[in-house]
Amino acid sequence: MLTPIAPPDFDVDIELLYATPDNLTGVPIYRHPHCLLHPDAAAALRAAIRLARGIGCRLRLYDAFRPVEAQWALWRALPDPSYIADPAGGSTHSRGIAVDLTLADGSGRPLDMGTGFDDMTEQSHHGRTDLTTEQQRNRAALLGVMTAAGWRHYACEWWHYQLPDEQRYPLLTDAALGGLMMG
Repeated sequence: MLTPIAPPDFDVDIELLYATPDNLTGVPIYRHPHCLLHPDAAAALRAAIRLARGIGCRLRLYDAFRPVEAQWALWRALPDPSYIADPAGGSTHSRGIAVDLTLADGSGRPLDMGTGFDDMTEQSHHGRTDLTTEQQRNRAALLGVMTAAGWRHYACEWWHYQLPDEQRYPLLTDAALGGLMMG
C-alpha cells in the first residue's frame, strides 16, 4: 500500500521532525517514525533525487505520509488552513502523496532557505523577494527540482510539495495501518 522511503533504496537524508519536539506543536507526534509514500509519490521522489544529484545536492525529508490522526494533532495546534490542511477535508500528506523537504549540500548540510521548516509565517511563502539572493536561489533550485520531477508546490510553504489530482488517492489512518506510527 505505501512504500518505505529509506536508504539505500532511496538516497535521501531523513529527519522526521514530527517524531521530535522540533515542530510547531513542541511535542513528538509520531511515536514510531516511518517515512512512507504512495508508490506514485515514491516514483516522483526517485526522479527528484536524480535531479537534485545533478545539481550537486541531496534531499532531506522532514515529513512524508502523515496519518489522519497526526493531521488532527497539527490542526489542534494551529487551526489555520493557510498552513495546516483541515483534517475534515483531508491532507495530501494523509494520502501519502506529499513531502516536506529541503535541499542539502554534498556534505548533508541543509541549504539556507530563509526560514526553517514549520515557520508558519509569510516569510515561508514562495516567491519572496525580501530574502537574500542565496536564499532565493536555493528556494528556486528546490522548486525547479521538484516541479521537474512532477510535484506541485504549495504557495505558503517553500518545503511542501505534493502530487496533482489528490482526490484520486484515499485518506489513510494510522489505525488502518495497524498503529504503525501513532500506536
